Amino acid sequence: MHAVVHTLRRTTANWPGVLVALALWELLPRLGVLPAENIPPASEVLPRFAGLLGDASFWSNVGFTLQGWAIGLGISILLAIPLGLLIGSNVYLDRATRATVEFLRPVPSVALLPLAILVLGISMDMKIFLVAFATFWPLLVQAIYGVQDVDPVARDTARSFGVGRLAIFFRVTLPSAAPYLATGLRVASALGIILAITAELVAGVPGLGQAILLAQSGGAYDLMYALILATGLISLWLSAALRRAERYALRWHVSHREVTSA
Repeated sequence: MHAVVHTLRRTTANWPGVLVALALWELLPRLGVLPAENIPPASEVLPRFAGLLGDASFWSNVGFTLQGWAIGLGISILLAIPLGLLIGSNVYLDRATRATVEFLRPVPSVALLPLAILVLGISMDMKIFLVAFATFWPLLVQAIYGVQDVDPVARDTARSFGVGRLAIFFRVTLPSAAPYLATGLRVASALGIILAITAELVAGVPGLGQAILLAQSGGAYDLMYALILATGLISLWLSAALRRAERYALRWHVSHREVTSA
């Protein structure tokens, strides 16, 4: 019961900020503070957004965007997490790869867009590559940090009881690194959506980004903002879904236990 009340309280606490934002969005263009011809008020955009929900082409674009996001993120998970766990577990491998990781990690994925178009063309493969590159680094770094932050006392205690290396990895190292991996996954997911839409927006790959570009080119600003609103809501939904999955998977961890009243 306490958990339900806590969830409702946390949900309702967000509504005042949303209502204030909508009120400002409605008033500022109508008062002339913002140019209404370029930024239509909320009362014009929200009905257009509602109309999108029954548009098959809109859902097709959502599917293209989520497909690139999911495949790129999946590739990063399969490559970055095992590699990060391996690097973090070996001090010599960590030293050997640190300079390379620190050099490549800050490179913006958008800077690789011309090269990706040249090599892969304007295609789904190009979008997947950009998403995979952007999401690889937060997952890799969090995996490395997670392994290196394992309590040495717990590891040494397991060794003193004769627990083998493989068993220590699965019973001590991996559970300790799990919160780091969950954080990396949430960060990577947000970056993946940004890069998927950016690739569509800049290169014209099918998806929500391309739809936004076409709406802007055609002067349909109410549609453009409705699509932008849709991208924000999709990103918010993905973040909420990952947080919920994280709370369920790591419910045993102290950071996710519900605080119960006496």
